[in-house]
Amino acid sequence: MAASSLCNLSGKVALITGASSGIGAATAVLFSKLGAQVAITGRKENNLNEVGAQCEKNGKNKPFMVVGDLAKEEDTQRVLDSTIKHFGKLSILVNCAGIIELGNIENTTLQQYDRMFNINVRSIYHLTMLAVPHLIAEKGNIVNVSSVNGMRSFPGVLSYNMSKSALDQFTRCVALELAPKSVRVNSVNPGVTITNLQKRGGLDDAAYEKFLERSKETHALGRPGEAEEVAQAIAFLASDEASFITGAQLPVDGGRHAMCPR
Repeated sequence: MAASSLCNLSGKVALITGASSGIGAATAVLFSKLGAQVAITGRKENNLNEVGAQCEKNGKNKPFMVVGDLAKEEDTQRVLDSTIKHFGKLSILVNCAGIIELGNIENTTLQQYDRMFNINVRSIYHLTMLAVPHLIAEKGNIVNVSSVNGMRSFPGVLSYNMSKSALDQFTRCVALELAPKSVRVNSVNPGVTITNLQKRGGLDDAAYEKFLERSKETHALGRPGEAEEVAQAIAFLASDEASFITGAQLPVDGGRHAMCPR
Protein backbone atom coordinates (compact mmCIF):
# COMPACT_ATOMS: atom_id res chain seq x y z
CA MET A 1 0.00 0.00 0.00
CA ALA A 2 1.47 3.35 -1.01
CA ALA A 3 2.30 5.98 1.60
CA SER A 4 -0.09 8.37 -0.13
CA SER A 5 -2.99 6.16 0.98
CA LEU A 6 -1.70 6.02 4.52
CA CYS A 7 -0.06 9.33 5.40
CA ASN A 8 -1.56 12.78 5.21
CA LEU A 9 0.82 15.66 5.85
CA SER A 10 -1.62 18.44 4.95
CA GLY A 11 -1.21 21.45 7.19
CA LYS A 12 2.34 20.44 8.14
CA VAL A 13 5.43 22.52 7.41
CA ALA A 14 8.55 20.41 6.87
CA LEU A 15 12.17 21.50 6.59
CA ILE A 16 14.22 18.93 4.68
CA THR A 17 18.01 19.20 4.52
CA GLY A 18 20.19 17.52 1.92
CA ALA A 19 17.25 17.94 -0.44
CA SER A 20 19.20 18.61 -3.63
CA SER A 21 19.76 14.90 -4.31
CA GLY A 22 19.19 11.33 -3.21
CA ILE A 23 17.02 10.51 -0.22
CA GLY A 24 16.47 14.17 0.65
CA ALA A 25 15.17 14.94 -2.84
CA ALA A 26 12.88 11.89 -2.84
CA THR A 27 11.55 12.90 0.58
CA ALA A 28 10.83 16.46 -0.57
CA VAL A 29 8.85 15.24 -3.58
CA LEU A 30 6.90 12.68 -1.52
CA PHE A 31 6.10 15.18 1.25
CA SER A 32 4.79 17.56 -1.40
CA LYS A 33 2.55 14.80 -2.79
CA LEU A 34 1.25 14.17 0.72
CA GLY A 35 0.19 17.80 1.12
CA ALA A 36 2.99 19.22 3.25
CA GLN A 37 4.43 22.68 2.74
CA VAL A 38 8.12 22.05 2.33
CA ALA A 39 11.27 24.08 2.80
CA ILE A 40 14.20 22.42 1.06
CA THR A 41 17.85 23.21 1.44
CA GLY A 42 21.07 22.00 -0.14
CA ARG A 43 24.42 23.24 -1.37
CA LYS A 44 23.85 23.01 -5.15
CA GLU A 45 21.41 25.61 -6.43
CA ASN A 46 20.79 24.02 -9.82
CA ASN A 47 19.96 20.65 -8.28
CA LEU A 48 17.75 22.30 -5.68
CA ASN A 49 15.84 24.13 -8.38
CA GLU A 50 15.24 20.85 -10.21
CA VAL A 51 13.92 19.21 -7.05
CA GLY A 52 11.77 22.25 -6.36
CA ALA A 53 10.22 21.94 -9.82
CA GLN A 54 9.43 18.27 -9.15
CA CYS A 55 7.83 19.18 -5.83
CA GLU A 56 5.66 21.82 -7.46
CA LYS A 57 4.67 19.46 -10.28
CA ASN A 58 3.71 16.60 -7.98
CA GLY A 59 2.38 18.49 -4.97
CA LYS A 60 -0.16 21.08 -3.99
CA ASN A 61 2.22 23.75 -2.72
CA LYS A 62 5.25 25.53 -4.12
CA PRO A 63 8.36 24.67 -2.07
CA PHE A 64 10.49 27.26 -0.33
CA MET A 65 14.12 26.84 -1.38
CA VAL A 66 17.19 27.95 0.56
CA VAL A 67 20.70 27.33 -0.74
CA GLY A 68 23.13 26.82 2.11
CA ASP A 69 26.04 24.84 3.52
CA LEU A 70 25.11 23.45 6.94
CA ALA A 71 28.78 23.11 7.83
CA LYS A 72 28.67 26.90 8.23
CA GLU A 73 26.89 28.09 11.36
CA GLU A 74 25.63 31.26 9.71
CA ASP A 75 24.04 29.26 6.90
CA THR A 76 22.31 26.94 9.35
CA GLN A 77 20.88 29.90 11.23
CA ARG A 78 19.76 31.51 7.96
CA VAL A 79 18.06 28.33 6.73
CA LEU A 80 16.03 28.01 9.92
CA ASP A 81 15.21 31.71 10.28
CA SER A 82 14.12 32.11 6.66
CA THR A 83 11.92 29.01 6.86
CA ILE A 84 10.14 30.33 9.95
CA LYS A 85 9.81 33.78 8.39
CA HIS A 86 8.28 32.28 5.24
CA PHE A 87 5.87 29.79 6.81
CA GLY A 88 5.44 31.10 10.35
CA LYS A 89 5.89 27.67 11.92
CA LEU A 90 7.72 24.33 11.70
CA SER A 91 6.05 20.95 12.16
CA ILE A 92 8.65 18.47 10.87
CA LEU A 93 12.44 18.54 10.63
CA VAL A 94 14.08 15.95 8.38
CA ASN A 95 17.85 15.92 8.92
CA CYS A 96 19.00 14.26 5.71
CA ALA A 97 22.22 16.10 4.80
CA GLY A 98 25.24 13.85 5.11
CA ILE A 99 28.49 12.75 3.47
CA ILE A 100 30.64 9.62 3.32
CA GLU A 101 34.36 9.17 2.74
CA LEU A 102 36.49 6.07 2.46
CA GLY A 103 39.14 5.47 5.11
CA ASN A 104 40.31 3.29 7.99
CA ILE A 105 42.28 3.89 11.20
CA GLU A 106 45.55 3.77 9.24
CA ASN A 107 44.73 6.38 6.62
CA THR A 108 41.83 8.59 7.75
CA THR A 109 43.24 12.03 8.46
CA LEU A 110 42.00 14.24 11.25
CA GLN A 111 40.78 16.66 8.60
CA GLN A 112 38.59 13.91 7.10
CA TYR A 113 37.36 12.91 10.53
CA ASP A 114 36.46 16.51 11.39
CA ARG A 115 34.71 17.00 8.05
CA MET A 116 32.62 13.87 8.59
CA PHE A 117 31.54 14.86 12.09
CA ASN A 118 30.98 18.51 11.17
CA ILE A 119 28.42 17.54 8.53
CA ASN A 120 26.97 14.29 9.87
CA VAL A 121 26.72 15.24 13.56
CA ARG A 122 27.55 18.84 14.45
CA SER A 123 25.38 20.50 11.79
CA ILE A 124 22.43 18.30 12.78
CA TYR A 125 22.94 19.15 16.44
CA HIS A 126 23.00 22.85 15.60
CA LEU A 127 19.96 22.91 13.32
CA THR A 128 17.94 20.75 15.70
CA MET A 129 18.83 22.99 18.62
CA LEU A 130 17.60 26.00 16.69
CA ALA A 131 14.43 24.24 15.52
CA VAL A 132 13.32 22.76 18.86
CA PRO A 133 11.35 25.79 20.18
CA HIS A 134 9.32 25.88 16.96
CA LEU A 135 8.75 22.11 17.01
CA ILE A 136 7.59 22.29 20.62
CA ALA A 137 5.09 24.99 19.69
CA GLU A 138 3.64 22.68 17.00
CA LYS A 139 4.08 19.42 18.93
CA GLY A 140 5.99 18.35 15.87
CA ASN A 141 8.63 15.74 15.21
CA ILE A 142 12.12 15.06 13.89
CA VAL A 143 13.32 12.33 11.55
CA ASN A 144 17.08 11.84 11.28
CA VAL A 145 18.54 9.98 8.31
CA SER A 146 21.18 7.69 9.78
CA SER A 147 22.49 4.42 8.32
CA VAL A 148 22.76 0.72 8.96
CA ASN A 149 26.42 1.67 9.52
CA GLY A 150 25.33 3.25 12.80
CA MET A 151 23.90 -0.09 13.94
CA ARG A 152 26.53 -2.48 12.60
CA SER A 153 30.28 -2.32 12.00
CA PHE A 154 31.81 -2.27 8.52
CA PRO A 155 35.50 -1.81 7.59
CA GLY A 156 36.80 0.93 5.34
CA VAL A 157 34.48 3.78 6.35
CA LEU A 158 35.49 4.24 9.97
CA SER A 159 34.66 7.90 10.59
CA TYR A 160 31.36 7.54 8.71
CA ASN A 161 30.36 4.60 10.90
CA MET A 162 31.24 6.54 14.02
CA SER A 163 29.29 9.60 12.89
CA LYS A 164 26.15 7.54 12.27
CA SER A 165 26.46 5.81 15.64
CA ALA A 166 26.68 9.25 17.22
CA LEU A 167 23.57 10.30 15.30
CA ASP A 168 21.65 7.27 16.58
CA GLN A 169 22.58 8.16 20.17
CA PHE A 170 21.52 11.74 19.45
CA THR A 171 18.15 10.47 18.23
CA ARG A 172 17.54 8.41 21.37
CA CYS A 173 18.67 11.09 23.81
CA VAL A 174 16.73 13.94 22.21
CA ALA A 175 13.66 11.70 21.98
CA LEU A 176 13.76 11.24 25.76
CA GLU A 177 14.41 14.91 26.38
CA LEU A 178 11.55 16.15 24.19
CA ALA A 179 8.95 13.45 24.91
CA PRO A 180 7.50 15.40 27.86
CA LYS A 181 6.91 18.27 25.42
CA SER A 182 5.13 16.01 22.88
CA VAL A 183 7.88 16.16 20.27
CA ARG A 184 8.81 12.81 18.73
CA VAL A 185 12.33 12.01 17.44
CA ASN A 186 13.15 8.99 15.30
CA SER A 187 15.63 7.88 12.66
CA VAL A 188 15.65 5.78 9.54
CA ASN A 189 18.73 3.63 8.99
CA PRO A 190 19.09 2.84 5.29
CA GLY A 191 21.26 0.14 3.83
CA VAL A 192 22.90 0.59 0.46
CA THR A 193 20.61 2.95 -1.44
CA ILE A 194 21.00 3.90 -5.09
CA THR A 195 22.05 7.55 -4.90
CA ASN A 196 25.27 9.42 -5.72
CA LEU A 197 26.49 9.23 -2.09
CA GLN A 198 29.14 6.55 -2.62
CA LYS A 199 30.43 8.15 -5.83
CA ARG A 200 30.84 11.47 -4.05
CA GLY A 201 32.62 9.55 -1.30
CA GLY A 202 35.32 8.29 -3.63
CA LEU A 203 34.08 5.28 -5.64
CA ASP A 204 34.61 5.43 -9.39
CA ASP A 205 32.01 4.00 -11.78
CA ALA A 206 33.54 0.52 -11.91
CA ALA A 207 33.94 0.26 -8.15
CA TYR A 208 30.39 1.52 -7.64
CA GLU A 209 28.94 -1.12 -9.97
CA LYS A 210 30.90 -3.79 -8.10
CA PHE A 211 29.61 -2.35 -4.82
CA LEU A 212 25.98 -2.56 -6.01
CA GLU A 213 26.51 -6.13 -7.25
CA ARG A 214 27.93 -7.12 -3.86
CA SER A 215 24.81 -5.62 -2.25
CA LYS A 216 22.79 -8.51 -3.67
CA GLU A 217 24.66 -10.75 -1.22
CA THR A 218 24.83 -8.42 1.79
CA HIS A 219 21.11 -7.54 1.84
CA ALA A 220 18.64 -10.29 2.69
CA LEU A 221 16.18 -9.08 0.04
CA GLY A 222 18.88 -9.48 -2.58
CA ARG A 223 19.19 -5.90 -3.83
CA PRO A 224 20.08 -2.34 -2.83
CA GLY A 225 17.28 0.07 -1.96
CA GLU A 226 15.76 3.01 -3.80
CA ALA A 227 15.66 6.54 -2.37
CA GLU A 228 11.85 6.53 -2.69
CA GLU A 229 11.62 3.50 -0.39
CA VAL A 230 13.50 5.35 2.35
CA ALA A 231 11.32 8.41 1.77
CA GLN A 232 8.20 6.30 2.38
CA ALA A 233 9.55 5.30 5.80
CA ILE A 234 10.43 8.90 6.63
CA ALA A 235 6.92 10.01 5.71
CA PHE A 236 5.40 7.39 7.98
CA LEU A 237 7.54 8.37 10.97
CA ALA A 238 6.77 12.05 10.34
CA SER A 239 3.03 11.45 10.12
CA ASP A 240 0.38 11.22 12.81
CA GLU A 241 0.12 7.50 12.04
CA ALA A 242 3.38 7.12 13.98
CA SER A 243 2.08 9.09 16.97
CA PHE A 244 3.26 6.50 19.54
CA ILE A 245 6.74 5.97 18.09
CA THR A 246 9.72 7.90 19.44
CA GLY A 247 13.39 7.11 20.03
CA ALA A 248 13.30 4.43 17.32
CA GLN A 249 15.88 3.48 14.72
CA LEU A 250 13.99 2.00 11.77
CA PRO A 251 16.19 -0.09 9.45
CA VAL A 252 15.24 0.44 5.81
CA ASP A 253 17.97 -1.84 4.57
CA GLY A 254 16.55 -4.98 3.01
CA GLY A 255 17.48 -6.90 6.14
CA ARG A 256 21.17 -6.04 6.11
CA HIS A 257 21.24 -5.16 9.83
CA ALA A 258 20.14 -8.73 10.63
CA MET A 259 22.76 -10.46 8.49
CA CYS A 260 26.19 -11.92 9.11
CA PRO A 261 27.34 -12.64 5.53
CA ARG A 262 29.77 -15.56 5.22
